[in-house]
Amino acid sequence: MATTNSNPPSASGNMPAGVSAASRRASGVNANSVSAASVPAPVGSNAGGASTKSTAQAAFEEAPDTPPLVKMNVNPYLPQRHINDHYDIVGFISSGTYGRVYKAVSKRPSNGSPPKVLHPSGRTIEAFAIKKFKPDKEGAELQYTGISQSAIREMALCTELSHPNLIHLVEIILESKCIFMVFEYAEHDLLQIIHHHHSLNTRGPIPASMLRSCMYQLLSGLLYLHQNWVIHRDLKPANIMVTSSGSIKIGDLGLARLFYKPLHPLYNGDKVVVTIWYRAPELLLGSRHYTPAIDLWACGCIFAELLSLRPIFKGEEAKQDSKKAVPFQRNQMGKIGEILGLPKKSEWPLLQSMPEFGSLGSVANHNAGVSRPVGLEKWFRNIVGNNHYAAVNGLPAAPGNEALDFLRELLEYDPLKRMTAEQALKHPYFVGDGSGVATKPPSGNCFQGLETKYPARKVSTEAQEIGGTVTGGMSGSKRSAAVGGEDIGGVKKLRGG
Repeated sequence: MATTNSNPPSASGNMPAGVSAASRRASGVNANSVSAASVPAPVGSNAGGASTKSTAQAAFEEAPDTPPLVKMNVNPYLPQRHINDHYDIVGFISSGTYGRVYKAVSKRPSNGSPPKVLHPSGRTIEAFAIKKFKPDKEGAELQYTGISQSAIREMALCTELSHPNLIHLVEIILESKCIFMVFEYAEHDLLQIIHHHHSLNTRGPIPASMLRSCMYQLLSGLLYLHQNWVIHRDLKPANIMVTSSGSIKIGDLGLARLFYKPLHPLYNGDKVVVTIWYRAPELLLGSRHYTPAIDLWACGCIFAELLSLRPIFKGEEAKQDSKKAVPFQRNQMGKIGEILGLPKKSEWPLLQSMPEFGSLGSVANHNAGVSRPVGLEKWFRNIVGNNHYAAVNGLPAAPGNEALDFLRELLEYDPLKRMTAEQALKHPYFVGDGSGVATKPPSGNCFQGLETKYPARKVSTEAQEIGGTVTGGMSGSKRSAAVGGEDIGGVKKLRGG
């Protein structure tokens, strides 16, 4: 009697995995057909006068050749994990609209050492950042209405992606209708480092060697995302983590999404993406279709901010009206125009096709500075000249012409002419030392050779609940988080707004 096999077909045909074609031919089973004798009789039928089992489950259990792995006689699922059974909460880091972020360590059992959690690179993860997505409404009673789209995206992407320059997701725990994403912990982020240098009595610049390493690692992680058809759509200093060992980690994938053969224009799903100061001109001009080039513009803005210790295009965001119409960001476009000048059709052939092209002429009426722009080169020379760079342990003193050209190619108006992440990594700024002298690629440790010690991230220890028990808590302030800036669950606290 021929029997069916419930194993899934292999990639090469309809044959169950693990069964060779020769074995099937020897047994006389046709790979594309099933013997009628192998089909259980309908429930309640009587074959040959003998009574049959009245349930499909009973018939299934009697199948002699059914592999034991598919007989679900026991619960196949692992017991539910509870956040407080596995982690000790050190304290609270930050909060946002959809949740909170906590610092944690592995729970130490009463009779031994805490279990080791290994990073894909093989090193042990000592501390964790736990992002808690809370129910949509909290009050006297929790009202669970679902999971935000950004949380779903972040979970889906983080479980698939793995790269040394992406923040690593350790696990996801569902408990009491709350979702906990457990990430590796990062002690710093680029925004904290910028603030540290800006607040020094001497207002010292970020060393040139550190700049190169930060940008090289950032672009390495970004190239990995783009090669896997993912646009980040919210790159900014607060979302770029820095570990104590000097590794750059891209965080907060709440707005990231796949761009491979989208069913609809990306604009339809999220009409506003990227924090205003880092938003590319094609987005400001209302483009319905955009590419990973928007991430490269944001990288240019980040590089300029690392140089000057302040945002290069610090505009004010126009808010949406009651009809949820997306307004033209005239002020932000003007801030870009003050340095780069307004875009020209001769330099950006598709400029006229932008939905807000007609509004571009009004920018000069509100900002006279766009008619006499500073120019990127003059801006760069002024910043570098005022920073008073000093050589550190024989490392190059100040960013040179290669750094200027690198910035210029990132802040290119036309997205089709803007550098890609792959091209950026091959730019002379990284091939040389940033001052025209050939050298080895930047270090994977952005702190290498530096004596500066950056303060660790502030963690509040006031009482606060996570997973139903009181632990380290919330001070009420919103700080940059260890897994993705001032953003929780993809909801953005727009620094320019």
